[in-house]
Amino acid sequence: MLFGLPGNPVAVMVTFLAFVRPALQRLMGWDAPAQPLLKARTREKLRKKPGRTEYQRGIVERDENGELWVRLTGNQGSGVLSSMVQANGLIVLHHEQPTAEIGDWVDVMMFDGHL
Repeated sequence: MLFGLPGNPVAVMVTFLAFVRPALQRLMGWDAPAQPLLKARTREKLRKKPGRTEYQRGIVERDENGELWVRLTGNQGSGVLSSMVQANGLIVLHHEQPTAEIGDWVDVMMFDGHL
């Protein structure tokens, strides 16, 4: 089995978490369910290009009521390693999903010590 990965460090990490790791687990016969996506509200407007799924680095925090909120780590360029270091999860903006406004619910894939 051969996996082709992009050249930028953040793009490699995101691609591994979103696609390669689950594929390797299936190939190894792992019958555990896929990593769950949590729901969090956005603290800022999240822009995305229409017609594609985007994975943006974010910081997920609980408020005083226990509700999850997420914000970006800053510049989301695929070569900006500091944005990945600061993040504790990936904000998943799905293919059919429009730009997310402040307070909208989005899916988040937590790192859970994988990086």
